[in-house]
Amino acid sequence: MTKPTHVLAATDGSDPAERAIDLAAEIARAAGARMTILTVEGELSPQEMRALVHAEGDAAAALDAQAHGVLADAARRARSLGVAELSTRIALGDPAEAILEAVRRDVDLLVLGRRGRGRLSGLLLGSVSQKLVSLAPCAVAVVP
Repeated sequence: MTKPTHVLAATDGSDPAERAIDLAAEIARAAGARMTILTVEGELSPQEMRALVHAEGDAAAALDAQAHGVLADAARRARSLGVAELSTRIALGDPAEAILEAVRRDVDLLVLGRRGRGRLSGLLLGSVSQKLVSLAPCAVAVVP
C-alpha cells in the first residue's frame, strides 16, 4: 500500500471503535493524511434507545444527539493524537452500506473495530467489518 492521503475511521463509540480512531489518527498523522470520522446514526440497542428517548424526549433528537456525541468524542481523541486535517460525517441507514458509500469517494484506508455495539445482529447477519473487508475498494484495517 502506498502512503495514504485520506484515512476514514468508522465509529459507533464502542471500545473497539475507539481503538480504531487511535490507529487511524496515528496513521493519518504519520502520513500527513487527512482523516474523516464517520458514524452511522440509528445503530442503538433497544435499551440505549429507551435511555436516550427518556433523556431527550424525542427519538429523532435522541439519535442525533447520540451521533453528535460519538463524533465529538472521536474528534477530540484524533486531535489529541495530532491529526491536523480532520472532518466528521453522520450517515444514515445500514452501517456497512453507509461506510461503503463513504469510502467509494477518495479514501485510501478504512479503519474500524472488529465488533461494535451490534453483537447480536452481527452474529445473525454477518458483522459490518466482515462485509467491509470483502467489499471495500480500499485497504481495510480491522482493530480488535
